[in-house]
Order: sequence, then C-alpha cells, then structure tokens
Amino acid sequence: MRRRNPSLPQRVPGGPNNPLGARALYLYRNGQDTLYRIHGTNEPWTIGKAASSGCIRMLNEHIFELFGTVRNGARVIVV
Repeated sequence: MRRRNPSLPQRVPGGPNNPLGARALYLYRNGQDTLYRIHGTNEPWTIGKAASSGCIRMLNEHIFELFGTVRNGARVIVV
C-alpha cells in the first residue's frame, strides 16, 4: 500500500483511523504469515477494486462481526 501511496505512515495503531480499518484478520499458511489480510476499510468504494495489495476488503461492520466470531486457525476460501 505504501508503494502506491508513499504518504501513508509505516505504522498506525489499530482503530477506526487505521487504513486497514478497525480490525484485520492476518492470514497464515503452515504457521507463516502470507502477508494477506481480511480487513475493514474506511473507503468502502474501494471494495472489489485492486486497491489493497491483494488483501480482502470488507465494510467495517462486517469485519467487526467476522472478527468476533471466527476462530484462530479457521480455513479461508476466497471465491
């Protein structure tokens, strides 16, 4: 994301002002970070666009619910 927009900071604390939204699910495979995330966004018009370095964007309300109900180690299938 910073390559596309160098003005973004290197680190932002979690919360509603974070570019990944208030929550993010970090995706791992065999114990290694894939660098992909499922996250909310403060820019809902970007959902479904190539705007997030391969991450899956959702409305913040949807990621709040998903974050609260998904268990660690759950399988993720992207269609």
